[in-house]
Amino acid sequence: MPSPLPEILDNLHRAATAAGRPVPALLAVSKTQPPDAVAALAAQGQRAFGENYVQEALAKIEALRGLALEWHLIGHLQSNKAEQAAQAFDWVQSVDRPKLVAALARYRRTDREPLNVLIQVNIDDESSKHGCAPQEVDALAAAIAAEPTLRLRGLMAIPAPWPDPTRRQQALEAMSDLFEALCARHGQVDTLSMGMSADYPQAIAAGATLVRIGTALFGARARPA
Repeated sequence: MPSPLPEILDNLHRAATAAGRPVPALLAVSKTQPPDAVAALAAQGQRAFGENYVQEALAKIEALRGLALEWHLIGHLQSNKAEQAAQAFDWVQSVDRPKLVAALARYRRTDREPLNVLIQVNIDDESSKHGCAPQEVDALAAAIAAEPTLRLRGLMAIPAPWPDPTRRQQALEAMSDLFEALCARHGQVDTLSMGMSADYPQAIAAGATLVRIGTALFGARARPA
C-alpha cells in the first residue's frame, strides 16, 4: 500500500497556498505506534514525531536512536515525569504551569541544546483538557524565557471539536491573536502548533506553523495488547 505521507505533504502545501500562508511543518503523531512504523516514515524523510506518554516514548526513542529523529512530547506532563521528559525529548509542547517550567529547567542538562518549549493553552476553557488560560500566557512565557536551559518557541492548543465551523474558527483565530502578541514580546517565538488530521486546513488558514497528524499518516491507532 502506498504511503500517505506524500499526499499529506501535498495537502499541506495546497492548504497553505489557498490561505496565503507559509507551509507548516508536519509533526507525525506516533503515539501507540510501534517503532517499525516510525522507522518506515523516517525512511521517507519524516524527522519530527510526537508522543503523548513519557514511558511509551522512552523505549521508542532508544530503539530508534540511530535515526537522529526529533521527538516532541505533546501529551500532558506530570511533574514527576519532568526529569525523564527534560532528558529524552527535544520539544515539550504541553507546558501549562510554573511548577513544570521550574522542573524542566532543573533537569535539562546544561551540555545539551536548550529544551524547546511551547505553552499549551486551553483556548476553549474545557474542563476535560489541560492547558493554561489565555491570560496566563505572559507570565509563563516570561518564566520560560528566563531559564537558560529552556527555549521559548511558542504556543500549542487543541481547540474543542465544535460542530459549528464558525465557533471552531473563532478558537483558532483566538490562538493566532495570542501567538502574534507573544511574538511581539519575545523575538525568538516562531511556532504555533495547532491542527490535526480532521481540521488542519482550517488551522493553517488561521496561521498554524506546525500541524500534528497521526490518524491520516498511520491509520487507526494501534491498541496495546
